[in-house]
Amino acid sequence: MTVSWIVAGLGVIVTLLGYYLTPNAWGYGILGFGLAHIVLGILDMFRSPSRSR
Repeated sequence: MTVSWIVAGLGVIVTLLGYYLTPNAWGYGILGFGLAHIVLGILDMFRSPSRSR
């Protein structure tokens, strides 16, 4: 769960960086990369933990 929060938090930081660079093509790419990290971090929070054998 902690890793999911870290991934989502870094996604917020990267998204804000991309937002400030948006007139540039790199800005849109960085913004999308950050949004993907936020979504994946949140989805990982809902995943059930795998059982080790």
